[in-house]
Amino acid sequence: MIKFENISKRYKDKVVLKNITFEIERGKLVAFIGESGCGKTTTLKMINRLVKPSSGKIYIDGEDVASKDVIKLRRNMGYVIQQTGLFPHMTVKENIEIISKIEKRDPKKIEERTLEMMDMIGLDYEFLNRYPSELSGGQQQRIGVARAFAVDPEIILMDEPFSALDPITRISLQEELMDLQEKYKKTIVFVTHDMDEAIKIADLVCIMKDGEILQYDTPENILKSPSNEFVSRFVGKNRIWTSPEYIKAEDIMIDSPVTCNKNMTLFRCMEKMRSTKVDSLMVTEGKSRILLGIVKAKQIQTKKDSNKPVEEVMDTDVCCVKPEDSIIDILKVVNDNHASSIPVLDDEKRLLGLITKSSLVTTLSQQYLEPEEVM
Repeated sequence: MIKFENISKRYKDKVVLKNITFEIERGKLVAFIGESGCGKTTTLKMINRLVKPSSGKIYIDGEDVASKDVIKLRRNMGYVIQQTGLFPHMTVKENIEIISKIEKRDPKKIEERTLEMMDMIGLDYEFLNRYPSELSGGQQQRIGVARAFAVDPEIILMDEPFSALDPITRISLQEELMDLQEKYKKTIVFVTHDMDEAIKIADLVCIMKDGEILQYDTPENILKSPSNEFVSRFVGKNRIWTSPEYIKAEDIMIDSPVTCNKNMTLFRCMEKMRSTKVDSLMVTEGKSRILLGIVKAKQIQTKKDSNKPVEEVMDTDVCCVKPEDSIIDILKVVNDNHASSIPVLDDEKRLLGLITKSSLVTTLSQQYLEPEEVM
């Protein structure tokens, strides 16, 4: 929907952006982050032409923004900034309705929309006749968000909107924004200097340095596979532990668990466990690798007839996880079932891997083994 094509920006001898090219899909929330002066706010302001590029083009739905009427362009975008940008001499109601009234929309529909916006941001209607100075910082920022959504724009620009707020209010507004995005699916460009905020709210994160894009990817991929040492240090080596939902079963599982077929005798199963130094075997169906059950050494040791096939003693009531399940999901399964081994299965019940208590301990200990580097 929004496409930057070979965009550069220079102020006399200072280069702010260096030939950047990227796209923002419709309905995605993209967070721009980087050190002060990296070009993230300049990039955002080019979308509504508050800043003009020195070279290159920006397209919205295939149309060059330079060819659009700048007033119409801005009126059709929501814009939320750090200090809310509310007009102090106007009431909350007047602030929310200002663009709709300028465009001479139906008064009744404007009023209905205003009440809808108050419901959306969770403020009582009694606030409508108050002035910005009579509101807390968090309430003012909610009104700023309501005004941005009021004309139902496809694109909303947010320039460090929550950075001046106290931590509790900030977390609350982040969660409200995520709920709004889940419901309305706007295209939101969000500038922040807080990596935790970017990871929490964004579909995609764009990390910038010295006017260049170092990595533009999902939060999960950036946490797991930073593109270079700067990104790794900027993100923080252990930051993924603040978002454990991104640590998946497929990331920590043993890829080649020891298996046997259902006809293998208990004697041979025991020998296989000894030689491979494991205390259980995954019983699978031939080449399909469909999991039939699990047999543990303790089960075999209690049986007198070691020539029995394993299918007669294996445990078929097996708790399992999917490759996309997070470490939080896995720990819950382990805790609820007192399980020592958790097979990882696909939708066809094929065995993909195995998570053991020891592999979980190894994974969990990594957050302590590498101290966080401080920039």
